[in-house]
Formats: sequence, C-alpha cells, structure tokens
Amino acid sequence: METKECLECKVPVKGRVDKKFCSDYCRNAYNNRVNKDSKNLIRNINNRLRKNYKILSELNTSGKTKVTRTKLYDKGFDFQFFTSIYKTKTGNTYFYVYDQGYLPLENETFLLIKRE
Repeated sequence: METKECLECKVPVKGRVDKKFCSDYCRNAYNNRVNKDSKNLIRNINNRLRKNYKILSELNTSGKTKVTRTKLYDKGFDFQFFTSIYKTKTGNTYFYVYDQGYLPLENETFLLIKRE
C-alpha cells in the first residue's frame, strides 16, 4: 500500500485512499493559499460596491435626490462599479448598486433613486 503525503505539510497521510490532507488545518491552509489571488479580487470588488452603496444611501435619504458628479467624486464614488443596469422604454439608462440607483442627467448631475 502506497502512503500519500499531505499536500500542505508533506506529512504522511493515514486513512482513506483518496485522502489528501492530514488535518482540517492543512486543508484550509492549502485552499486559502491556492485561492488567494481570486479571493483578493473578489474582496476588492465587494469593498468598492459596498462603498458605492454607502455613498448612494447617505446622499439619497428621501428616495429621490439630485446630486452633482463632483459631490459623488468627493465622497469617493467609483462609477465603474455597479451591480445592474436598467434601460427604460424612453431610452434612459439607470445604474444600480443593489437597490440604490442613479440616472445620469445633463450638466453633470445625477438623479439618485431607490428601487422599491
């Protein structure tokens, strides 16, 4: 019978034939190390979405508000990160971060809305 080594710490693994790790600690450490890059990307995107959502929520307390692009930029809003787009029959394009949305208007202003 051939003994396998733990993929993380290289200690001989005892037990089932298909066992790859000597412990849960080694399994978790191995998977965290392997998935580190993709987890960082997802974490960074989620942080930016969370920040955008917080900014829209703070500025739009009444459910419908107009703000300038400068005000959004000053608070750190990133226009590249949103969760969905909604196009109306009239051709307006709303950008949403979860249930908080914004519609670009003329003169660098935006209409902030909350989806019910």
